[in-house]
Amino acid sequence: MNKIENNVLIIGSGPAGYTAAIYAARANLKPHLVSGLEPGGQLTITTDVENYPGFGDVIQGPWLMEEMKKQALNVGTIFHNDIVTSVDFSRNPFVSKTESGTEFNSKSVIIATGAQARWLNIESENKFKGFGISACATCDGFFFKDQKVIVVGGGNSAVEEALFLTKFASKVILVHRRDQLRAEKILQDRLFNNNKIEVIWNHKVLEFIGYENPYTLTKVILENTKNKIKSTIDTNGAFIAIGHDPATSLFKGKLEMDDENYIITKNDSTQTSVKGVFAAGDVKDKIYRQAVTAAGTGCMAALEAEKYIAESF
Repeated sequence: MNKIENNVLIIGSGPAGYTAAIYAARANLKPHLVSGLEPGGQLTITTDVENYPGFGDVIQGPWLMEEMKKQALNVGTIFHNDIVTSVDFSRNPFVSKTESGTEFNSKSVIIATGAQARWLNIESENKFKGFGISACATCDGFFFKDQKVIVVGGGNSAVEEALFLTKFASKVILVHRRDQLRAEKILQDRLFNNNKIEVIWNHKVLEFIGYENPYTLTKVILENTKNKIKSTIDTNGAFIAIGHDPATSLFKGKLEMDDENYIITKNDSTQTSVKGVFAAGDVKDKIYRQAVTAAGTGCMAALEAEKYIAESF
């Protein structure tokens, strides 16, 4: 087994992980970063990015992640194209083992494994992801000015997305598989009082239809969950808002988490329930879920790790 002793191990490689790496490397901590299953995180499946500060023109998500990675490499981050399979936070140095057989003995660990949007998992959905289908209204709503869109879901996030989209879209149709929403009453009141929003009850999405070359979503086929009758509605965009799952299964029973399995950190900090272990990005943030906020907490985690190491070793 290849054993590596290091100051900071960063697990995950989206905006949070890359930013943590940049700051830790600039602090001369010689960080090691394990990229994980999806190097670059959710931005690698995001096409147009218009809301990341510093770019006057639209940029591409995968390009932004490549640039962050280059920056982290240039300042001295050591990258491992590998997957962490087990962690032991019961003693310091913390022990993390990977799929390839590497063992890291680390003075501190920064967890930046992110979260994944839940999808409907129907074949046609994959075809139009990033080309009409999105899981983030605040990221992509702007692209649907004066167009008709649908939102799929019935909880807080679905209602919030629908309300947000009314700023841009000419019409928003909320499609829910049941006959009542799970969202908070105050959100439901706002939804029902907004004349741009229509709710289609007791329906689920069967298929997304559109053009290819380039991919363009044009229609959605729905099925009534009670009588199985199918119907078609025209739409320019579809927002899937059925929740997110943080990638935290590796840390269950080892760190404090909330009832949705997001890692709990101290107020105004990335410090977890284990001293010397920090969490940044969507793995701890279920409210904002933006690339820029993930990057911000990545910076915080690296600065906190630097302080922890200086005071403890």
